[in-house]
Amino acid sequence: MRSAPAPSPPTEFALLALLALLWGSSYLFIKIAVADIPPITLIAARVTIAACFLIGVLHWTKGALPCDGRSWRMLLLQSFLNSIGAWTLLAWGQQYVDSGLASVLNSTSPIFVFFFTFLVTRHEATSGLKLFGACLGLLGVVLIVGADALAGVGQQVLGQLAALCGAMLYACAAIYGKNFSHLSATATATGIMIWASLILIPASLVIDRPWALSPSPEALLATLFLGLFCTGAALLIYFRLVKSIGSMGVASQAYLRAGVGVLLGVTVLDETITPIVAIGLLAAIIGVAAINIPHPTRGALR
Repeated sequence: MRSAPAPSPPTEFALLALLALLWGSSYLFIKIAVADIPPITLIAARVTIAACFLIGVLHWTKGALPCDGRSWRMLLLQSFLNSIGAWTLLAWGQQYVDSGLASVLNSTSPIFVFFFTFLVTRHEATSGLKLFGACLGLLGVVLIVGADALAGVGQQVLGQLAALCGAMLYACAAIYGKNFSHLSATATATGIMIWASLILIPASLVIDRPWALSPSPEALLATLFLGLFCTGAALLIYFRLVKSIGSMGVASQAYLRAGVGVLLGVTVLDETITPIVAIGLLAAIIGVAAINIPHPTRGALR
């Protein structure tokens, strides 16, 4: 029996960049939608749209959902880490902090992954190079967003803590996601979105009474894009990358998300890229590469 071919590094880096593009644009769509749609209802709509999309993909590819209770219990936990908790916290926090600061705080997930791995789980090899990459990437994010965004730290504390807690849940999701090797990426993503829909739809009906809302067409369109592309399609890529480049590698796309935010500002808001921002983009890309470069076990941190 032949083993599966090893993943191609150019392909994996291209998918990592695409994931950063999809999740990076989600900050823009959340900011537009949350102006008219409360956070719980927004995320309920996001995961329901994604669940319908993924069920269609699963049917088209002739895949199947798991039949055992253990897998569904694991999917419930992953759903909380990856979507129910993390996305609801982020959407709530973005009501009170601007998107630049939210992206800085939310981009710390690779740091959480690194130190959770090094101090607790030890499920992947860690090294000085990966630590360097994590720190350099974070520096790049700070340069991209700018010192002005960081000047608000200390104000609107609850919103900032929500974004940070979301980043920590992302890190836990990246680590726990390694436990789904027995399921396809499509089945894993679909199961997670089904759980999120089953929990968030009733919560939305009780808390927000969505039938009384009057969202704008822009908010509805932003929600649709958020569910289809930034969630459904992105999750397929995410779980593929968790299996191929590991949790620290896939979490490193958080740094590129800030770069996506800058590019969206240029194209949508006619902003300009300063030399400092250009340096930050380069630092983020180098940091991502450093986190993903394989290294010999002999050089691993203990």
